[in-house]
Amino acid sequence: MMTLYSGTTCPFSHRCRIVLFEKGMDFQIVDVDMYNKPEDLAVMNPYNRVPVLVERDLILYEANIINEYIDDRFPHPQLMPADPVMRARARLFLHRFEQELYAHVEAIERGSQKNADKARVIIRDNLSTIAPVFGRQKFMLGDEFSMLDVAIAPLLWRLDYYDVQMPKQTVPLMKYAERLFSRQAFIEALTPSEKVMRK
Repeated sequence: MMTLYSGTTCPFSHRCRIVLFEKGMDFQIVDVDMYNKPEDLAVMNPYNRVPVLVERDLILYEANIINEYIDDRFPHPQLMPADPVMRARARLFLHRFEQELYAHVEAIERGSQKNADKARVIIRDNLSTIAPVFGRQKFMLGDEFSMLDVAIAPLLWRLDYYDVQMPKQTVPLMKYAERLFSRQAFIEALTPSEKVMRK
C-alpha cells in the first residue's frame, strides 16, 4: 500500500491527496505537523519537506514527481495526456505553475509584509492572464480533467486565505475553480484545516 506523508495545510501535499482520491485506490495518509516534523521525514527527504510518498522500497518527494508516478502506476483515470507532445506541454505548464505561482506562496506564508504583498500581486497577475481561457473551455486542457487542474486547484482554494484579491475580469477563472471544488475527489482530499480556509 502507498503511504503519503502529507502536511495538513500544505498545498503541495494537497495536490497529491487529490490524485490519490481521483484514482480511488487503497492508500494511507500520515498527517505531518509542519511545526513538529517527525525525525524520519529528514531521512526520507533530504529537504525535510512534505509531501513524501512511500511504496515498499520506493521513496519519492516533490509533488509533480509523486503525482506522475501515481498516474503511471494507476492509469485510470489518466491525468497526464497520453500523446507525447501534449504530455511535454503539460509538463511545461506544471513547471510554469511552480515558477510563476507556487514559488510565491512561501513569501505569503512566511515572508515580511512587503514581500507577502508583492507575492500576492504576482499571483493575482499571473492568474489573471490565464482567466480568459476558461470562458472557452471547461478545464485546463479542454473538456478532460487533468494533472494541470490538480496542480492549480489547491492554490485557487487558498486565494481568500492568502488574501489574493482577484479582479472582476477573472470571473471565468472563479467559475472554473468552483467546478474543481465540486469534484468528489477534491472534497475528500481536504483536511479539516483546509476546509476552514474558505468561508
